[in-house]
Amino acid sequence: MTEAADKWVVGGREFTSRLMVGTGKYATFEQTAKALEVSGAEIITVAVRRVNLDRNKESLLDYIDTKKYTLLPNTAGCYTADDAIRTCRLAREAGMSDFVKLEVLGDEKTLFPDNEELLKAARILIAEGFTVLPYCSDDVILCKKLEDLGCAAVMPLGAPIGSGLGIRNPYNIKIILENVKIPVIVDAGVGCASDAAIAMELGCAGVLMNTAIAGAEDPIAMAEAMKLAVIAGRLSYRAGRIPRKLYANASSPLDGMIG
Repeated sequence: MTEAADKWVVGGREFTSRLMVGTGKYATFEQTAKALEVSGAEIITVAVRRVNLDRNKESLLDYIDTKKYTLLPNTAGCYTADDAIRTCRLAREAGMSDFVKLEVLGDEKTLFPDNEELLKAARILIAEGFTVLPYCSDDVILCKKLEDLGCAAVMPLGAPIGSGLGIRNPYNIKIILENVKIPVIVDAGVGCASDAAIAMELGCAGVLMNTAIAGAEDPIAMAEAMKLAVIAGRLSYRAGRIPRKLYANASSPLDGMIG
């Protein structure tokens, strides 16, 4: 099945690419724009608190075609529900989007989510009409609570933000996939193309990354690698892998062998 024929829906919007990418940490805005183009991503995240919203001055937004990409403003850098809610309201007032990636961080060292504040923020934002995609722990109980609140997806971390450690607990991701009906998008921790493929082979609807591309020695080449990895991982998932077995199983049949 081609990528175009395997569309998916999140927040009532239909997409073809299952790779979502961030826009921070690049050397230049021009490099950002090129990496986005090569990645084939349709959804891109923008850190509201770190982008210049004054359109009279140079801004990342000058390099992004909002007719081509769906902006997903995020609340990166927020440590309380109140800050995250305020940031989402600012994004909407600035005309960016009410389609938001919600982050409420617990501390500066680990950047793990503060689950209590995350649930508080999600509840209020959903009531105000936002489409909420929360960055969260790989905790099935938390993910179910976020689904029950009305979140459009859940975005469990694969590993700490920017760590490049890959998916540390694929079993938790599988349990989440079995227990929620909304899209599951691995967010954070991806380091290389094989990590992205693993996320997709688990059955995730998509994968979101920033540092893995922007921090690579060649961000443009890595953007292409991630695009291909997500496509390959999704195709592999749909094809259905063979069962794992402890012992060998001959590839060639024994029937009809010459004695």
